[in-house]
Order: sequence, then structure tokens, then C-alpha cells
Amino acid sequence: MHTLNASPSGVFNLGGDLRVHRLGYGTMRLVGEGAWGEPANPEEAKRVLRRAVEMGVNLIDTADAYGPEIAERLISEALAPYSAGLVIATKGGITRQGPAKTEYVGRAGYLIQCVEMSLRRLRLERIDLYQLHRIDPRTPLEESLGALRRMQEQGKIRHIGLSEVTPAEIEDAERIVPIVSIQNKYSLTERKHEETLKYCERRGIAFLPWYPIAGGKVLRPDHPAAQALAHLAARHKASVSQLSIAWLLEHSPVVLPIPGTSKIAHLEENIAAAQIKLSAAEWAEVEAAASIAS
Repeated sequence: MHTLNASPSGVFNLGGDLRVHRLGYGTMRLVGEGAWGEPANPEEAKRVLRRAVEMGVNLIDTADAYGPEIAERLISEALAPYSAGLVIATKGGITRQGPAKTEYVGRAGYLIQCVEMSLRRLRLERIDLYQLHRIDPRTPLEESLGALRRMQEQGKIRHIGLSEVTPAEIEDAERIVPIVSIQNKYSLTERKHEETLKYCERRGIAFLPWYPIAGGKVLRPDHPAAQALAHLAARHKASVSQLSIAWLLEHSPVVLPIPGTSKIAHLEENIAAAQIKLSAAEWAEVEAAASIAS
């Protein structure tokens, strides 16, 4: 396992100046169920983070709503001071009232506080990628992104991204501030944001799919596509989750998968997906198998 590395996934210049491996790591699963509370094993969580970096992962995605605040704290405890070239991306604009219970808050004063507190928890002077976790329908986008733009002008944010948005919303945002990344729910078997991905391709914007393995649903026997995908995965000596990650890397050059896990063994399995290389005909078979779910 010591030869596992994220480098076969390729590289992407995030924002034009942050060179990262395309296969990153998402931290939502490091904390308790429903992104609420401490992990069952905090030391294991820190070992997962360190192992990810050891394997060449240099894009770690998190949010102040994971825990809340816990994932950011674990990152700094495990990895600070950070190695050169390691990009920590975080998000703000969601409050959490309990397991899987959230509310969107995009007020300027709140977002400025979010940035300041993330800087403190992560032990950073500047956040390389700060993403508006959700657009708050009660707050003008100009106010939300204007606040992040001011933090960017002060040198506390390097680049700005969005999450769960449409092409029209990205265009609206780009009138206010440059947008370098989009994080939408997307996977082999769930592609309602295909148009947003195509927009990102045209603009050279990074697309970070969350739930890149459909939240594990595709691994369950009752999933419509499970049997067909399992057969194809076995033929290539891979797991369905590995095949799903490899498909994302193949599907578009702007896709940066950030699969999350709280287990080192699962992390290593995910990283190994970067080495899967299939022919065009074989990927067509995977597409056909996945279409069973639609």
C-alpha cells in the first residue's frame, strides 16, 4: 500500500495558480452522523488525514458546518503546520441545528465572522479556496459575495467558489467576483447537474462533486445499477466505489472528486481508483450499466 498515490489522477490548476492532484479528500464523514458531533475515534480521524497527505492528496475539502467546527479543528490538529502545496478548501454560509439539520445564512456580517473563525480553527493566515456553502434566498447575492470579496481584498481568502448552483447563478456570481470552483452533488448514477458541469468545462472552472459515490447507495444490493456495476468492477479487479471515482476522473478534465471516509483502508481504496484506466468501449459499458438507475 505504500506505493499508493493520488498523482495518477492528474493535475488541475485551481484558480489558475494552485496546482493540485485531481483526486482530493472530503472531510464530512470524519465527524459524527449527519455531520453532527465528534468522531467516534478522533485519533483515527487524524490518522486518516495524515495518510491522505502521505499519499499525495493536496486538496482537502471541509466546511465550518461539519461538526459544526469539528472537521476544521481536526485538520489543524493533524496537519498544521501544513506542507507546501497543500490546499485546504472550506465553506461557510450554513448553520447546523442538529444531525442533518441546516439553515442557510448569507448575511455579510455572518459570512465575515465565518471566514475569521475558519482562519482561527485551521491556523491559517489565508484560506486558499473559500466556498459559499449555499446561496441564501433571503439575502441578496451581492451582499453575500460582496462580503467574501472584501475578505479576498484583505488577503484572507485567495479564491472563491460556490456550492449547489446552476449556470445562471454562476453567471450572476461572476458579475460580482471571480468564481474558480463549483461543488455540486454529482456521481456516476446521479447527474442532474450535467449542464453545470458543462458550463464549468467551458469556463475552466473546477467542479468538485460531493457524494461522488452517490453516498454509498450504489454499493447496496437494492440499488438498480448495483449488480451490473459490480460485475464490471469485478472484471477490472476493482470495487464499485473505485469504478465510480475513476469514471468521474475520466468523464471530465475539470472534475476533482473529493470522496470522504473515516477509515484508512477505505481511503487507500479510494486513492487506488486513480490507477484505473479503461478503454472507451469499456467506459461505454460502465455508462450503460449506470443508466439502469435512471
